Amino acid sequence: MDAPTLAREIAEIHFARRPELRERYGERGFNHCVQDAAYHLQYLEQSLRLDNEQLFADYVRWAKIMLEARRVPVDDLIANLGIVAEVVSKEVPAARTTIEAAIRSLNAPLQDEAENPHAELAGAYLRAVLAGERNVASTLIKDAIARGISLRDVYLHVFQPAQHEIGRRWQRNEITVADEHLATAITQVIMSQLYPLLFSGPRKPRTFVSACVGGELHEIGARMVADFFEMDGWNTYYLGANTPVEGIVKTICERNAHVAGISVTISYNLAVAEQVIRDIRKDARCNKTKILVGGYPFRIAPDLWKTLGADGYAADAQEAIELADRLTAP
Repeated sequence: MDAPTLAREIAEIHFARRPELRERYGERGFNHCVQDAAYHLQYLEQSLRLDNEQLFADYVRWAKIMLEARRVPVDDLIANLGIVAEVVSKEVPAARTTIEAAIRSLNAPLQDEAENPHAELAGAYLRAVLAGERNVASTLIKDAIARGISLRDVYLHVFQPAQHEIGRRWQRNEITVADEHLATAITQVIMSQLYPLLFSGPRKPRTFVSACVGGELHEIGARMVADFFEMDGWNTYYLGANTPVEGIVKTICERNAHVAGISVTISYNLAVAEQVIRDIRKDARCNKTKILVGGYPFRIAPDLWKTLGADGYAADAQEAIELADRLTAP
């Protein structure tokens, strides 16, 4: 699919059929429509390529909430998706079925968080980071650890749910991108302050490399996983966000990694993750490395890791440790 050309064609058809839209939204609104159509096409392409309707359906439900929060009615989204089906199915007939399934799923809820044993602390922490109160947030975490709450629980039941809620609030237009960036930056600073605590246990003769694939800017989940491995005594190498394929493979090989963790939070980056896995498998220096994947697309499509050729999927950092131990057991 020539996505930029198709996206403009979709927007032009949409505005031609609904002339009132140009009066209501103007040229800026038309450009937003082009951008939205481009996103639809990106997610649709990955869903079709991996033969997984769940990926596109979940994206459409997410888009509905995000657009409604910005006063774009769901009927506009449905109409736009109908045009996407018309245009794309001329070349890719399967697209219509996938899009129609996504439209039918619009009333289904997004996945909910599990019950949180430290919900009160997580709530106080969330309020502090959203207010930009770094010292308050830091004190909350330090005091919690002093009271005996484990570092693992802080990561799983405070940092992780706070980040998920921040993402939801942006989606509902309750906070800005700047708010999200500030809150995330505060959590990263506090994680750095806690870094000395990661080395408190005995060391293991095992190595873990963690990275976010190229195009992925949401790195905090992958960093949490790397920190869990460090807490568990592994030698860890965290490569950060938006890491090129060749850089990931090179590090895994040079460090003789027993396990590699590949993070994907946005489904249209799954093709890059698949390339990383394929290149690891082809390289004789590291083709025995066990590969774990994690991130939102794998939560909504639990068997997706098999399609990509990984050795397993972990929903959180604790699961990643347990799975890595099983995969590397003598």
